[in-house]
Amino acid sequence: MSENSEKIYEIALKHAVYNAFKHEGKAVLSIVISKILAENPTLKDKIRDIIPIIRKAVDEANRMSWEEQKRYLEERYPDLVKESIEKEEKEKTLPPLPDTNKYRIIVTRFAPNPDFFIHLGNSRVAILSHEYARMYKGKMLLRFEDTDPRTKKPLIEAYSQIKEDLKWLGIKWDEEYIQSLRMKLYYEHARKLIESGGAYIDTLKKEEVVKLLDEGKPHPQRESSPEENMELFDKMLEGHFGEGEAVLRIKTEWNIKDRSLIDWVAFRIIDTDKNPHPLVGSKYIVWPTYNFAAGIDDHLMGVTHIIRGKEHKQNTIKQTYMYKYLGWEYPTTIHVGRLRLEDFIMSKSAIKKILEKKTGGYTGPDDPRFGTIMGLRRRGITPEAIRSIMIEVGVKTSDARISYANLAATNRKILDEKAPRFMYVGNPLEVKVKGIPEECLKAIIPYHPSIKDMGSREITVCNNNNVLISKDDYEKYLNKKVRLMDLANFMLENHGLTYISRSLEDAKKEKLPIIQWVKSGYTRPAILLFPEGEDLHTENGVIEEVSLLEKIKGQNIQLIRKGFVMVEEVFPYVKMIFSHI
Repeated sequence: MSENSEKIYEIALKHAVYNAFKHEGKAVLSIVISKILAENPTLKDKIRDIIPIIRKAVDEANRMSWEEQKRYLEERYPDLVKESIEKEEKEKTLPPLPDTNKYRIIVTRFAPNPDFFIHLGNSRVAILSHEYARMYKGKMLLRFEDTDPRTKKPLIEAYSQIKEDLKWLGIKWDEEYIQSLRMKLYYEHARKLIESGGAYIDTLKKEEVVKLLDEGKPHPQRESSPEENMELFDKMLEGHFGEGEAVLRIKTEWNIKDRSLIDWVAFRIIDTDKNPHPLVGSKYIVWPTYNFAAGIDDHLMGVTHIIRGKEHKQNTIKQTYMYKYLGWEYPTTIHVGRLRLEDFIMSKSAIKKILEKKTGGYTGPDDPRFGTIMGLRRRGITPEAIRSIMIEVGVKTSDARISYANLAATNRKILDEKAPRFMYVGNPLEVKVKGIPEECLKAIIPYHPSIKDMGSREITVCNNNNVLISKDDYEKYLNKKVRLMDLANFMLENHGLTYISRSLEDAKKEKLPIIQWVKSGYTRPAILLFPEGEDLHTENGVIEEVSLLEKIKGQNIQLIRKGFVMVEEVFPYVKMIFSHI
């Protein structure tokens, strides 16, 4: 390689390693080319000639482990790493809230429906509401919106699990409410709306109302007096009507183009003998709709800023009619787009159907193939990573798609600073070590390259000892030179490893493949689960038997040259779920 080619190669390797470091450990040729041309536009005319050099640099970068990529950048281009970190920190800030000057104290809220458990999409609103409350030294409220015991029947276990998930995410709320325990308050405000002339009782059948709308005729009960409506409302509460026989409607204009807004339903009757509520049983039969209960509570609880999905825009319009009748000022509302985590199942209804079928080996709402907070937690995703991604996405009104690669990249940077390293081999095959000129070889392997307090372990390998390597490595490198990580260089032969040298420099010069190993007789059986889309693959392996092994249950660790995992069990075998490389 000429001197000029070597310079181009060094430039290409810098950009390739940096690109790989930032994106799941793999560099992309097209991105590296564009970065090189941006740095040196004069190379544009020579691009065809230099592409093989760039491709070679990309291949070299992709052969490095993520730790090796990080070390390369820190040693040669520390300013590049510093600039990247500063850029990320700068980008991950929230824009200021609108209308803050209107309020004495900023109050946000997270209002989940406990008919299921929260997922990554729900967490966005929770995290944003919490961050803004902290930013403005205000308050955040947690409110369980559970006033539909029929179609969105609350799960008794969801109340506590949602709180646990929020605490795990680092979210602290200042006040907590449950709507099903506030029913009398909703009835009081229903009466106020009836008295104001802003609400009326509708006893027509649904198809009759649709016919009136089709014909452009007003609802005949819209002009009923407050006294008549109050009497009918009392009858609703007394059980005079059955399900579907009467509703309380909030008056709007009758000629609105969007029919869903016209005289929207504020209360309906639910047979709670058939559909008892998990907290209040069959105590109530007249239940407020989402829009009524949420609208009333936002005012009474002093909420100043509502952050919710853009699918709620029509609900905002509905609630403003109610506020007008009650003489209230509507809070500042911020509508955000939908959020999707690619290759994960996040829909409540989809998860429920999957769990009802009892197929595919799903363990429950905490299955690591689901985008629930419980599932991501089992997958080894940290709360810090989730918060970081949510702040980065921010309060955009457009829909957002998060790739797991981006979430994993953020998570990896967090774990890299604290996760202990363990030696593991999947699909192990036993091979004998021979030809060592000395009595034995010793490998001293730290649990973490930069955290000395974690300690290290010393592994001694002598002639005729057996070590375990993966079957894949054995078949791939048979009759080739290899380096057993942190130990020595060997020739891999039929069920044997013949010693060559200890020199790391020789291994680098010859670009020997580095393979993972563990010493036979000093291992514990392991099972590693790989969630991929809707599939869950299992790999049997072995992990080194060390004292630290007993302390890592429920923790993130890194399997050297394999990736980060979450440890679920440590005895009698180690059960792990693969997170990412």
